[in-house]
Amino acid sequence: MLNLGWSLVWTIVNLIIFYLLMKRFLVGPILGIMEKRKNLIDQELENAKTAQAKAEELKGHYEGALAGAKEESAQIIEAAKADAKNESERMVKEANAEAAKIIETAKATAEQERKNALLGAKSEIAGLAVEAARKLLSEGSTEKGNSMLYDEFLAKAGDGNDTDIH
Repeated sequence: MLNLGWSLVWTIVNLIIFYLLMKRFLVGPILGIMEKRKNLIDQELENAKTAQAKAEELKGHYEGALAGAKEESAQIIEAAKADAKNESERMVKEANAEAAKIIETAKATAEQERKNALLGAKSEIAGLAVEAARKLLSEGSTEKGNSMLYDEFLAKAGDGNDTDIH
């Protein structure tokens, strides 16, 4: 049995040596690699969290900038509408002023033409009166001749109540 005892001791010693060698050369490096990998994964997770936080911050910043741009564009549109309204009001005022000026000019022209027509009618009447006086003086002053000259004068000059001016 002793033989069996020594063999058992050698087997146990061999197993212990084998365990120590395995721990030193196999399990130790594998555990080291696994620890490094765990640290790498933890570091990558931390980097991902940081990147996500930065992305959220940038998203908030860009959303704020977009809202500001929308507000600014609305203000620009309102300013453009106000400018267009002012410009159209100015153009309407100018057109009204121009129309008033044209109407005043037309009234002045019509008044001048009326005055010219009256002056022409007066000079024609004066000419007819002079001609009638000349005839009166040359033919003598008979009642019938005077009446005939008066009728002729009225026919050429027109009735005094006549408002038709030619």
